[in-house]
Amino acid sequence: MIRIANAQLWVHDQDEALAFYTEKLGFEVRTDATLPELGNFRWLTVSPAGQPDVAIVLMAIPGPPVMDEEVANQVRSLVATGFAGTVFLTTEDCQASYEELKARGVEFTEEPEERPYGIDSGFRDPSGNSFRLTQVREMATT
Repeated sequence: MIRIANAQLWVHDQDEALAFYTEKLGFEVRTDATLPELGNFRWLTVSPAGQPDVAIVLMAIPGPPVMDEEVANQVRSLVATGFAGTVFLTTEDCQASYEELKARGVEFTEEPEERPYGIDSGFRDPSGNSFRLTQVREMATT
């Protein structure tokens, strides 16, 4: 069986991202390894507490030789706009989770709002990556 193990997000600063994900979102560090043999490449992964089978890789935007500076700048710019992809999080109580995260300093772009599929809200991480926090409603089948 094929399963998802990791998903990657580009981040501008791994230490800033680590603080946001652990202190504000309450995620746990899964791996934080620096590999000197790869030019001090840092493999940093986090995941929600109690969900150890899937992790988000907080990947620093590389420069040369991996990316030339022009491409790296384009990636930085795209991430900062929030249009490099979206992470979808679910919760049993969107309003309560919203209040808890807001109290921890998470700045929301959209407050919880009723939608046909449930209650939905949005925020971004310090690099600009987009997140949806949703309380999914059971949909009637026809």
